[in-house]
Amino acid sequence: MIYIAVKRILVKKWNYYFDLKTLVLNRTIIAYDGVRNLYLSAPQIKSIDDTIAEILKNRTSVGRYGDGEFKLMNNQNISFQVFNSLLSQRLKEILLNEDPNFLVCLPDVFKDLSHYEDEPRNYWKLHMAKFRVKWYKFLNHEKVYYNSFISRCYYSYRDKSRCSEWFTQLKKIWDGREIVLVEGRKSRLGIGNDLFVNAKSIQRILVPEEDAFLEYDRILTETKKMDKCKLLLLAVGPTATVLANDLYKEGYQAIDIGHLDIEYEWFLRKAKTKTKIENKYVNEAGAGEGIGESQDINYLNEIIIKI
Repeated sequence: MIYIAVKRILVKKWNYYFDLKTLVLNRTIIAYDGVRNLYLSAPQIKSIDDTIAEILKNRTSVGRYGDGEFKLMNNQNISFQVFNSLLSQRLKEILLNEDPNFLVCLPDVFKDLSHYEDEPRNYWKLHMAKFRVKWYKFLNHEKVYYNSFISRCYYSYRDKSRCSEWFTQLKKIWDGREIVLVEGRKSRLGIGNDLFVNAKSIQRILVPEEDAFLEYDRILTETKKMDKCKLLLLAVGPTATVLANDLYKEGYQAIDIGHLDIEYEWFLRKAKTKTKIENKYVNEAGAGEGIGESQDINYLNEIIIKI
């Protein structure tokens, strides 16, 4: 018993000192980055408003980058996509795309972070402190990028007074249009809310919710069977960035909408934390845990392909 008690005390002390060491190290890295950032030129990133306006005006296609895409470019796995050398290379290439009708979007985290809530602000502060230089090596600093947070326009923002307007503007993108949702098998975009209620029609192509890039060729082939007048909305993780670019080159308008449906769910609920959404895959809150088969007749009738 004495041995067990002593062991617990030692483990507790070790954990305390380890946590303290990590805290001091992180604060040092962040402080250094704050000074370094004074002398580095941040990428040019348009606002959410400008990004949505550009899509509405010119029916542009969109590929989005975030920390997940960065990790894959940096030869790392993420929770729902194992590293793949081809995916990594394609992401690096598309990041430098100069076609004005294909918007390459970055997270707006390279400058001031004060307008974000504590949790995302602290996350991005440490992320950029660790990886800013690597990010900058991937980017074209002469290029104007657009804003990845068109699909994350609620939870992260301290001031949420613009969120309703942003969602209203986003809905105009598919207003009266025939849309095809290319989504994870348990994503169920728009089910249980009115996000796509103004679309003329909805069809769905269901793909694996994890490691979708392993099925990339088939996903691309099946999606290319759609009529080119239809708007393709993609929610398949980092695979969506590559898919959007390839579909755009084939004459489609394809937009990577990422977490938009989940952000909209959180917006409707006025959520303060990243919460699970019933019967939907939320990789940042429980992932696919406890999600059963949908019995929604309308949803089932919209599914045209399962991969």
